[in-house]
Amino acid sequence: MDFTAVAALAILIVTYAGVAIGRIPGLRLDRAGIALLGGAAMIAVGALSLDDAYKVIDWNTLTLLLGMMIVVAHLKVSGAFRAVGALAMRHAHAPFALLITVTLMAGVLSAFLVNDAICLVMAPIVVQIARGLKLNPAPYLIATATASNCGSLGTITGNPQNMVIGALSGVSYPAFSAALAPVALVSLALVVAVVRLVYRQEFRRPATEGDAAPFRGRVHIGQMLKAIFVCVALGVAFFAGMAPARAALYGGAFLLLTRAIKPHRIYREIDGPLLILFAGLFVVVAGAERVLLTPQAISAVAATGLSQVWRLSAVTAIASNLVSNVPAVLALRPFVAALHDPDKAWLVVAMSSTLAGNFTLLGSVANLIVAEQGARANAPISFSAYFRVGAPLTLLTLAAGTAWLAWT
Repeated sequence: MDFTAVAALAILIVTYAGVAIGRIPGLRLDRAGIALLGGAAMIAVGALSLDDAYKVIDWNTLTLLLGMMIVVAHLKVSGAFRAVGALAMRHAHAPFALLITVTLMAGVLSAFLVNDAICLVMAPIVVQIARGLKLNPAPYLIATATASNCGSLGTITGNPQNMVIGALSGVSYPAFSAALAPVALVSLALVVAVVRLVYRQEFRRPATEGDAAPFRGRVHIGQMLKAIFVCVALGVAFFAGMAPARAALYGGAFLLLTRAIKPHRIYREIDGPLLILFAGLFVVVAGAERVLLTPQAISAVAATGLSQVWRLSAVTAIASNLVSNVPAVLALRPFVAALHDPDKAWLVVAMSSTLAGNFTLLGSVANLIVAEQGARANAPISFSAYFRVGAPLTLLTLAAGTAWLAWT
C-alpha cells in the first residue's frame, strides 16, 4: 500500500477505537472531537479532497436528526413530558403497572422521536415517579433504557442508526416500519418479562399512593398542543411518503415560530456534538472506502455469507458492541450494498445494531444517558445490575428479530 492507504487505515483504526472508548488517552477529546479530527486527517493525507468531503456527508441524515431534536425540545420545554409523568403517577401505583407504563411510554415515544432525546427527558421523570411511590428506581430506569432502544427499532426516526440506514438504503418509511415494528412490539413485551423476572422481589410489593406534586410547574398549553400537532402531522407525512428529512425540517422550522418560548431554550436542547460526530464519521468512512476497498475486496467479503440473515445479524451485533451502532452501520455500508438483496440486508442491520445496544450499559448512547441522569439523581445503575437484564434481553430479542426477518 502507498502512503495514503497506510495513513487512511491508521486514521480509520484510531478514530474507531477512540469512538468506541469515548476518548483518546492523554487528550481532552470526546467522540465528536475524535470523529472531526479523523475527518480532517483524511482530507490532510489526501484520501479525500475538501470538496469530496462535503459531498460524502449525508445531509439528509443530519437534517432529519436536527429537525427531530427541535421537535423533542419543544415537547420538553412546553411541559408535555412533565404532564405525562404526572399522569403516570396518578394511575400507575402498583410496581408492575408502573413497569408496563414506563416501558410503553419509552418505547412508543422512541419509535417516533429520537430515543436518545426521549431517555434524556424521561430518566429524571422515572426517578421522581419511583421515589414518589417509594420504589427502587433501578428497574424502571433499566426498563426506560432498554425499552427506548427496542421501541426505536420500529421506525426510521427512532434512532440515529436507523436514520443513517434510511438515507443510505432508500427503504421507504412505511416499508421499514412494516418489517420492523412487529419486532419492536415483541421486544417491548420481552423488556417487561425480563425486568419482572430479574427484579421479582421488587414487583411483589403492594401498590402505593403517590403524589404528582413533583411535576407541577409552568406548562405552555398552547405550545404543547402545537408540538403535539406537529408530531401527528410528521407521522402522517412520513407514512404518506414525504422524505423524512424534508418533513422534519418543515416541522422543526414551524415550531420555532412562537412568541412564548425564547429560541435559546430550544437551542440548548440540540445535541450539536452528535451532529459533528455524524459528519466526521461520514468523511472518515468515505476516505477509507476510497483508498482501501477495491471492488474485489468488497466482493470477497460479501462472498463470506453475509447474505445469510443469521450471519449478518451476528456480525452486526458484534460490531455494534465493539465500536457502537452508528460507526458499525457506516462500516458495513459497502458490503451490504454488494449483497443480492440489499434492502432486506439493511433491515437486518437496523434490527441487529439497535437491539445489540441493550447488551451492556456501554452498548448505546441511550443507556449512558439514563445511567448519567440516574447518577445525577442519586439513583445510580451499576454495570452488573444492567447486564443482568441487558444480556438475556439482547439474546432473546436478537433471536426473535432475526427469526422474523429470516422467515419473512
